[in-house]
Amino acid sequence: MKELIIAFGLFLFIEGILYALFPSKMKSMLLKLNEVNNSQLRSGGLIFAVIGFVIIWYIKN
Repeated sequence: MKELIIAFGLFLFIEGILYALFPSKMKSMLLKLNEVNNSQLRSGGLIFAVIGFVIIWYIKN
């Protein structure tokens, strides 16, 4: 559970830094999400989830 909280904190830190350093770029990137198909978002999310799982599994073993 401690590792999950640390991971969530790291996620918030990285997101916060990106918005603090590049606010206009983040706005334009979020606006471009409307142009992406749902299937492309779903595929990208699944790919990143699998990559994240493999990284966690590799580190834990």
